[in-house]
Amino acid sequence: MDAQPWLAAAAVLCLVAGFLWTRAAVRMSRAARRIEAETTVTGSGSDAAELARVAFDKDLHNAVLYVVVGVGLAVASWSRSPWFEVPLLLVGAPVALTLRIAPRIFDEARHSENRTIVEQRAEEVLVQQDLAPRRWTERLAPEELPSIEGFELGRVYEPGSGLMAGDFYDVYPTGPGRLACVIGDVAGHGVEPSITAFQVKYLLRNFLLQYRDPAQALEELNGVLSVTGRPEDMVSCCVVVFDTEAGTIRHASAGHPTTWLWHDGGMRALRSTGPLLTLDPQGSYYSREVPLAPGDLLLLYTDGLAEARAGGQLFGEERIAQIVRRDPGQAAETVAKALLAAARDFAAGRLADDVAILVVRRN
Repeated sequence: MDAQPWLAAAAVLCLVAGFLWTRAAVRMSRAARRIEAETTVTGSGSDAAELARVAFDKDLHNAVLYVVVGVGLAVASWSRSPWFEVPLLLVGAPVALTLRIAPRIFDEARHSENRTIVEQRAEEVLVQQDLAPRRWTERLAPEELPSIEGFELGRVYEPGSGLMAGDFYDVYPTGPGRLACVIGDVAGHGVEPSITAFQVKYLLRNFLLQYRDPAQALEELNGVLSVTGRPEDMVSCCVVVFDTEAGTIRHASAGHPTTWLWHDGGMRALRSTGPLLTLDPQGSYYSREVPLAPGDLLLLYTDGLAEARAGGQLFGEERIAQIVRRDPGQAAETVAKALLAAARDFAAGRLADDVAILVVRRN
C-alpha cells in the first residue's frame, strides 16, 4: 500500500524535532550535573541547579512527545487500518508527564519571574546609586552657568576621591545691575558634608536676596547653621556682589581661601573677613568694597586648588595669581581650565581633594 506523503513528511519533521530536543536534553542533563557538583563544593548555586533540572525535564518531555508523534505518523502513513491509531494513543504518555510536572514548571516560572523582578530592581538601585552623586554634584556645582548680560562666566569642577562633594558655587542676579557670586567648601567628605553644602547654598540665596550686604548675609547664615547644623561641619564661604551701576564689588569671606581680582593692571588679593561658618556662633563678618571696571576679572576657588601637592610642596596662592597675570585677557572658561590643568601638572596626577573654580569677568 502506498504511503500517504503528507503523513510521511509530518513524521519526518516530528522525528527531526525529537532528535533536536533529545540533544538539548542531553546537554541540559550534563549542565545540571555540573552545576549540582559545583553546588556541593561551594554551597551556593542551588537556584541555578533547580532551574537546570526543570529545563532538562521540559526538554526531555518535548523529545519524547515528538518521537512518539513521529513514530505514530510514520505508521499511519503506511496503513489504513484503525490499528495505526494505537501508536498515536501513546501521545497520552508525554501528556500525562506534562500534567505531572506542570505544577513544578509553573512554580519555577513564577520563581524565575520573581527573580527577574528582583534583579531588575537591584539593577535600578545600582543605577540610582551611580547617578545620585552625579545628580547631587550637578546641583552643588552645575556645569551650565546662567547667561548674565554684561558678564562672562567660566567654571570647572573636579571631584576628589570621594563620591559626594562638599564644594559648591552659585551665580545669580539679586537685582538690576547686581550679580551675586558664591563659592564654598564644607569640611570632610561623604553624604553629610554634601547635604550641608546643599543647605548652605540655598539658605545663602535667600539671605542675599534679603540683605544687600554680603557680610550681613553670612552672619545670618552662621547663626542658622550654628543652631541647626552639625558642629563638625565647618564651612568656608566667599560671597562677592557685583554692582555695575556703582562700578564696585562688595566682598565678604567666611574663612575662605584668597579671592583674586584683576584690576587696573594688577592682581589684588581679597582675603577672609570673618571666621569659618559654625566655628563661632557669635562670629562677626564685614565687607570690603573695591572698584570694578569693564574688563576686570574675579577668580574664586576652593582650597583643593591651592593645596594640590607635589611631595611636601603646595601649589599655593602665588602660583594661582601668576597664571592669571600671564594672560588676564583670556576667556573666563579658559582661565579656569588653565588653572586646573596647571594644578594637575604640579601634582602629577589626579587631585586628592575636590576643586571648584569660578571665574567672572565684567564686560
